[in-house]
Amino acid sequence: MSAYRRAPRSGFTLVELLVVIAIIGVLVGLLLPAVQAARESARRMQCSNHLRQVGLAMHNYESANRRLPAGWIANHPDGEPGWGWAVALMPYMEQNDVHSRIDSRLEIIAPVNLPMLTQVIPTFICPSDPFADRFEIGEAEEGDHDHEGHAHLGAGDEDDDDHHHGPHNVDEGHKLFEISKSNYVGVFGTLEVDESPYRADGTFFGNSRIQLRDFIDGTSNTMAIGERSSRLGGSLWQGVIPEANASFARVVGSADHTPNSPQGHFDDFSSFHRGGANFVMADNSVRLVPDTIDLRVYQALATRQGGEVISQAD
Repeated sequence: MSAYRRAPRSGFTLVELLVVIAIIGVLVGLLLPAVQAARESARRMQCSNHLRQVGLAMHNYESANRRLPAGWIANHPDGEPGWGWAVALMPYMEQNDVHSRIDSRLEIIAPVNLPMLTQVIPTFICPSDPFADRFEIGEAEEGDHDHEGHAHLGAGDEDDDDHHHGPHNVDEGHKLFEISKSNYVGVFGTLEVDESPYRADGTFFGNSRIQLRDFIDGTSNTMAIGERSSRLGGSLWQGVIPEANASFARVVGSADHTPNSPQGHFDDFSSFHRGGANFVMADNSVRLVPDTIDLRVYQALATRQGGEVISQAD
């Protein structure tokens, strides 16, 4: 009887297979955050490029008109017709077709302008913002005077201030209609937007006519346009809609709190970028302003002629 020799088996044992699966799981776990970080880096770069295009359009507008566009155009204290600074820049950023279909002599919600309300302008969208490009805008509550102005609150009114401006979503409650968003708003300055909508220490406010020579602090030391996420509600490129909640703050923002501050309100600046928010300066340079910036330095960057001295160390 001839001897039979069993051929050795090829392949993995169950234990070896489990080990391989575990190693692959660890590698995927290590690789996934790196992939996500790379994607976010690319999105932040694209956001920065969007702001650079907007800043270039701002400078081209200034060259043609010898001033920057108004934060919004108002013939009435409530903001009508309300067309914002972003609309004025459209002919300078290859959006002539959209601009030509807008009748800026009429208010934003005039019937002839309604088809433009949902027009998404990709340059005004931050790719890191996960919210939809269109949203249902919230109606101003009865008795809400955000667009009529307030006297400054005294030192003993902090609780009332928090109650009025607390970090709630401004599009909660009754909705008006669908409209397209923007993630970029003009820098109003350090004042509360609803307290003095037609007088501010920043770059954009109601009926503003700021020239580059007005940036006494220096164009490289003054923020002109900044980023706002949609976390607390939608901002607009169209302008001021008096019937909407937080109507003025939809197009401009205040440096009341540092970017992405947990105490921040809707009218502050914010983003979904890790570590800060993008801003275009008055000289058209783009910076990521960190969350950790000193509030005094941040507010100095928000004013056009505050006289503050900002060193490179700041």
